[in-house]
Amino acid sequence: MFVALWTVVWAVVTIMASACSNGNKANGNQNDDDTINTIPVDTALRNRLESFAEKPRPQGKFAFHVFDITADKPVFGFNDTLALPSASCMKLLSGIAGLHLLGSNYEYQTELLTGGKVDADGTLAGNLAFKAGLDPQLMAADLNDFSKAVKEKGVKKVAGKVFVDLTITEPVKSEQHWYPWDLTFSKYGLLYKGGDKVVKNLKASLRAHGVAVADSQVVVARAPEGMTTVHIVKRPVDEVVKRMWKNSSNTQATAMLYTIGHKENPDADPVASGVAYLRRFLHNDLEMTDRTLCIHDGCGLCTYNRLSPKALTTILRFGYKNKEIRASLERNLPVSGVDGTLAREMTGPKTRGKVRAKTGTLSHPYGISSLAGFCEASNGHLLAFAIMDSEMSVLDARVLQRKLCEELVK
Repeated sequence: MFVALWTVVWAVVTIMASACSNGNKANGNQNDDDTINTIPVDTALRNRLESFAEKPRPQGKFAFHVFDITADKPVFGFNDTLALPSASCMKLLSGIAGLHLLGSNYEYQTELLTGGKVDADGTLAGNLAFKAGLDPQLMAADLNDFSKAVKEKGVKKVAGKVFVDLTITEPVKSEQHWYPWDLTFSKYGLLYKGGDKVVKNLKASLRAHGVAVADSQVVVARAPEGMTTVHIVKRPVDEVVKRMWKNSSNTQATAMLYTIGHKENPDADPVASGVAYLRRFLHNDLEMTDRTLCIHDGCGLCTYNRLSPKALTTILRFGYKNKEIRASLERNLPVSGVDGTLAREMTGPKTRGKVRAKTGTLSHPYGISSLAGFCEASNGHLLAFAIMDSEMSVLDARVLQRKLCEELVK
């Protein structure tokens, strides 16, 4: 029902946008042509939000912003341009920016290739090559499928070299402002654990499948041209985005940052290049020029990250205006009381199944919590919202998030 609603709302928004010539930017400002747009904002909702902002609440920093996508107008904001720690809501920026840059049909590819013929005794008179991109979900055990493909070609021994062609050879490192325990290195995919790990696991897998390979034959280098693919694994970027948003995976979000950085500049450090792209995307594509907004990573672990509620709703609106990114948001954002990081949140009848949103939580330093996403208002309009809290108990912050969503869907 929620997806069907989005489809109807989008048709209304498209017709309205065509009539108003609103352009492609999503900076949250009202347009000069808004007088042509006759779709009203719910004044009762605006009054409820104003009352919500004025109610007593726990001490701490508190801000929110609500935008009516159907009417293409802001509804209400409280401290909505205040730059606050974003926590994992940063994944909305990296995910939407990544889909915008890479395309929603982007696929990660990992290949095993051969060059030369296999003689009667099973010797490959040529080279073998393992060519890897940045697939963050490829694990050491998956190498067995590659080794099986070589064995099925009748290869028992390689006469030439075994090329390990990697996009990155250094393992993922902690961002300087991450807390040490935030980097769970063991949970990263094999390709993010460094070239030595890939070589070690590849040799072990080949040997376990009866393919003789000497240590001296294995080199980390570009694969020669003209080789033939014998096995390939393709992974849609949507599978990475799903784990980023639905499960708030820091490893997948970091991999997305690497992918963005490598796409932008294959010769540069992928993290630095990826962060630079996110900053340009925020400034140029979203027209968010506030210098207090700050980006240090793609996953939100850095406590120096700063976004505002208005920046988050602007990011959401940009994604919603793109048909393919909108579909990804529909599929992959957690649903209140149903799945993902919202499975146990907002489970009551007022909100269950009515909110799709990204959570963000950091318990250190004290109390950082945010929530940003979409919901349907009582008048049938689709709303984009963001609420951010810091220096406040996470439990208290989640109560405020629930109460805001109850006001939105009332």
